[in-house]
Amino acid sequence: MPTEHPTAPPARDPAGFAVFYEQQFDAVLGFVTRRVDSPHLAADLTADIFVTALENAHTYDARRGTPVAWLYGIARNVLSAHFRGSTRELRAVARITGRRLLDDEDVSAIESRIDAARATRHMAAAHAALSEPLRDVLDLVVLDGLTTREAARVLGISPASARVRMHRARKALRATGPTRTDRHDIVLEATR
Repeated sequence: MPTEHPTAPPARDPAGFAVFYEQQFDAVLGFVTRRVDSPHLAADLTADIFVTALENAHTYDARRGTPVAWLYGIARNVLSAHFRGSTRELRAVARITGRRLLDDEDVSAIESRIDAARATRHMAAAHAALSEPLRDVLDLVVLDGLTTREAARVLGISPASARVRMHRARKALRATGPTRTDRHDIVLEATR
């Protein structure tokens, strides 16, 4: 979860950025582990997200959302680039390769997060049936804890469009009928 007292990313202060990194690391790693199945890939992508955040700290604007929402926007772009197999992503991974190897405790902790995320994904079968735009808003609000307005900013859509997508996602989940699991009820409650 995001820190309770988020600090804006300092643009020209490496020590300040290190504090920002510590505050936001768990939220960003959680965002990534909910979307990938490899602990090494999760670690690499998390590092790429913070490298990109450091390079773009001067672009952060508190009027447009919280620091974690800004990081989730960066994370979404980094993950998209990775899954498209872009050359930019491959260069970013190459930059951090070999800097610090994961020890068994790191791998175990990341695998635990991945296992928990995997179990959740399997329980929410209806989630997979949603269209990508509906899933994107639902994930940012329910899984990542953003407001609908913040999710709209991350996705580059209007708040009204985000609200409509949330409504459609809830309606689609409710339509799963008697096979609905308790997890669906939790998701529906969390999106109200």
